[in-house]
Amino acid sequence: MTHPATTSNHQVRLPAPRPGPPQWADRARWPDVARLPAGGPVRTAVAAHLVGRALRQLPLDVRTGTGTGTGTGTGTGTGTGTRIGSATATATATGSGTGPGRAGGPARRPDLTLHDPDAFFRRIGSHGLIGFGESYMAGEWDSDDLPGLLTVLATHVDDLVPAPLRGLRPLWVAARPGRDRNTRRGARENIHRHYDLSNDLFASFLDPTLTYSSAVFTGLPARFEDLAAAQHRKIDRLLDLAHVQEGTELLEIGTGWGELALRAAARGARVTTLTLSAEQAELARTRIRAAGLGDRVDVRLCDYRDVEGRYDAVVSVEMIEAVGAEYWPSYFATLRASLRPGGRTALQSITMGHRQMLNTAATHTWISKYVFPGGLIPSRRAIAEHAAAAGLRTESDLGFAEHYADTLRLWRERFTASRQTVTALGFDTVFQRLWEFYLAYSEAGFRSRYLDVRQIVLTERSPR
Repeated sequence: MTHPATTSNHQVRLPAPRPGPPQWADRARWPDVARLPAGGPVRTAVAAHLVGRALRQLPLDVRTGTGTGTGTGTGTGTGTGTRIGSATATATATGSGTGPGRAGGPARRPDLTLHDPDAFFRRIGSHGLIGFGESYMAGEWDSDDLPGLLTVLATHVDDLVPAPLRGLRPLWVAARPGRDRNTRRGARENIHRHYDLSNDLFASFLDPTLTYSSAVFTGLPARFEDLAAAQHRKIDRLLDLAHVQEGTELLEIGTGWGELALRAAARGARVTTLTLSAEQAELARTRIRAAGLGDRVDVRLCDYRDVEGRYDAVVSVEMIEAVGAEYWPSYFATLRASLRPGGRTALQSITMGHRQMLNTAATHTWISKYVFPGGLIPSRRAIAEHAAAAGLRTESDLGFAEHYADTLRLWRERFTASRQTVTALGFDTVFQRLWEFYLAYSEAGFRSRYLDVRQIVLTERSPR
């Protein structure tokens, strides 16, 4: 993803059903948000019937209407409108946000307010869940509790499509585009589109360690002030699992902004760390030099498939999700080939159920289109099978999904609080709604247990 322009001769005005600042979409930057799909009235009507019926059966309030909210999805304003699926009534959305996506407070039903129902159902009828996300980016719907709403949808995901129609899924979902394959060139481009957006953007919502993966807290719900220590706790646990100590030669696949390499080097390890992100590599080197550990850490712009040499330990944190199923054999072969006899690999990976993974692998999703092109979250079964095929066995496997949900909540709250900073960096309203939806969507995945996050130790199945 490149920096979205905030002004352009190609801009068109988005629907603005509510008072307040207008929302804009750059037609060149956001073509599928700036225009409605070509789906006809019949397809829209079918989507309205099926989706509307499914929504009426869920513990949420769906209403149409306008209000004085800011259009950020944070529920900061009030709105009046008509409920869908009940007797006509006037409702006020207070935006208190105490549903399942919020920390603390009594549980209550999140709402889904449709500002432009025809556009909402037209997008879903044409592009399914991609259309659902694009409709949010376009400002056509909001929620007073976005993660709470998405948690309800994720919990009931199998109920959203009638059982007789589920077998027709391949007929209406798009296949993943071939351009997103993680060849060596493709992997560099896919990483660039996400991680090279702007170091300042990530700094606007991450804690000072700049760690972009799940933390491990001592108690939940957590506060932002707890996050840096919780990230160090996660990193230290991984280093302990890999037996990293004074004199260890460590390979890290996926540098991030260098915090794990810093912690390992502070233990006396010698670290080789790999990334495909030029922005991350530059800042990681700067941070490592500033810590006086430049002689212990080698940051390389290098594909994991080009690794040479053997190491006492390998650590890779939430990197496998970017590899793509097609290249998992190469990834696990690299893990095995990079280990010295008796060495240990410690992975942190997001996981999903195996059936869900198989469905997602064949589908172009909103996440793969706008956030992580070429990525696929593996199942625990897929990790175990590919590890075994490479000659590795699983020694331990620990999950902590609820910690990722809170990590994402803290990031999302920080991001929305930093909206002025993000705007000053050149990121427009559509991008900001995209990013907020991504963080809330991910949080909902963990709260509903559709997703998990695991720390896994792999060792050799048999000595070489």
